[in-house]
Amino acid sequence: MANGGREALTPQAARSLVDSVDVFIFDCDGVIWKGDKLIEGVSEALHTLRSLGKKFVFLTNNSRKSRKQYAKKFSKLGMEINEDEIFTSSFAAAMYLKLNNFPTDKKVYVVGEEGIKEELKLVGYESIGGPEDGKKSIQLESSFFFDHDKSVGAVVVGLDQHFNYYKLQYANLCIRENPGCLFIATNRDSTGNLTSLQEWPGAGCMVSAVSCSVQKEPVVVGKPSTFLMDFLLERFRIDVSRMCMVGDRLDTDILFGHNAGCKTLLVLSGVTTLPALLDPSNSIHPDSYANDMSHFVQLLSQ
Repeated sequence: MANGGREALTPQAARSLVDSVDVFIFDCDGVIWKGDKLIEGVSEALHTLRSLGKKFVFLTNNSRKSRKQYAKKFSKLGMEINEDEIFTSSFAAAMYLKLNNFPTDKKVYVVGEEGIKEELKLVGYESIGGPEDGKKSIQLESSFFFDHDKSVGAVVVGLDQHFNYYKLQYANLCIRENPGCLFIATNRDSTGNLTSLQEWPGAGCMVSAVSCSVQKEPVVVGKPSTFLMDFLLERFRIDVSRMCMVGDRLDTDILFGHNAGCKTLLVLSGVTTLPALLDPSNSIHPDSYANDMSHFVQLLSQ
């Protein structure tokens, strides 16, 4: 499937796709919104698909918010989405630890924001670090010794707008010096539509810095890893072929769809441009593509 077609969605293909899908899995940044601004026509598009009896999953690699916080964001933007329809990479990190029987007497050091800390707390784990360590600094003097908590058993790295040298060293010491310390990345996105006007460096930048310092690769729990697909299949209990991943990134969203075995639709409202999709060097192709969510749904009535 990774070498599939690059076909623009036609009205007939759009109707065929909707008829063959029971669950649409939507990325958020670049598909539903950019920053805090809803992409034009999204609300109406979702209403149309909902009226056709389709079920939704919102699957985002952005770990800055928890599922509860994302539900509030949807509501603020005028859309009522249930918390249990939302799956985030922060939730995935917490679930990874829980499913692997991470001991509750161990702490988790967070290079990231409140979304990760909140999801960890919900499953019973104590975390340190996060936003508050963004205010801390170090003095590189000859007599300076950087101490760290020896009870940290996992480091989770996600998108962090307050990333600094203090956090990098803390994560480095935990992974290098605490026996068996896990290194978990929410995702490795290089960029993201974090505001409505620009792309910004993604979590992959923080992950790469930590990975370089410890000379070790992390366990990645967000897209394109299919870790969360097990939760989706358990919840919906339908064949993965009746699902469609709708995203704006080839290397995460569309590759996730390929890895999971579901249908894929690329929308050009976010990171991926049409020239990038059609570039001969690109080896990841969706089943089809549309300009945006509104365009996809408009094709149904043509």
